[in-house]
Amino acid sequence: MTVKKAVCHYNKGVHGMKNIGIIIGSNRPNRISFDIATWVQKNLISGQFQTNLIDLAKVNLPWLAEPEIPAKGHYTLETTQKWRDLINQYDGFIIVYPQYNWGYPAILKNALDSLYSEWQGKPISTVVFGSHGGFQADIALSLVLQGLHMNKLPINLSISINDDMFSNHSFIDIDDALAKYRPDVQQLGVCFENVLNNELL
Repeated sequence: MTVKKAVCHYNKGVHGMKNIGIIIGSNRPNRISFDIATWVQKNLISGQFQTNLIDLAKVNLPWLAEPEIPAKGHYTLETTQKWRDLINQYDGFIIVYPQYNWGYPAILKNALDSLYSEWQGKPISTVVFGSHGGFQADIALSLVLQGLHMNKLPINLSISINDDMFSNHSFIDIDDALAKYRPDVQQLGVCFENVLNNELL
């Protein structure tokens, strides 16, 4: 995997420990996004940052209900204010999401579009999955992240899934199914450490 240069601005966490939020970008009843996000969290081990899952299904934002556009930063709704405060706690993000019809879930677009300046300059990586890896959704989401002026890292996962991995809508053995992606997750951890320490990759 080729590692390119990346630069970001960051905020120091408590006692120097940075915080990375793993955003679960799907709310379907039988989603596997939660399982994949948990697997990423388990394999993303670092002494320099800690991770937390951010489940958009539980955040449950209203659909772009603010009277003014987010770019103005005038948030009047308590739900938006809580979302802003949550996002401001993190120094970087990983988005785990499925490809839907060459795009990505509406709940993820709504969560991103509900804020603006809070995203700017923060490092972000994406983990997309689909029957062919989800590269069309990655293209679509990358344009949005660019529009939000986020710092997309050079390491992003595209996971191919198939029916043989599942039984009753759940992974039979997620560690086995995603084993070949584990080195990429570990390399992503190093990438985050370097960027959060304001180094050039």
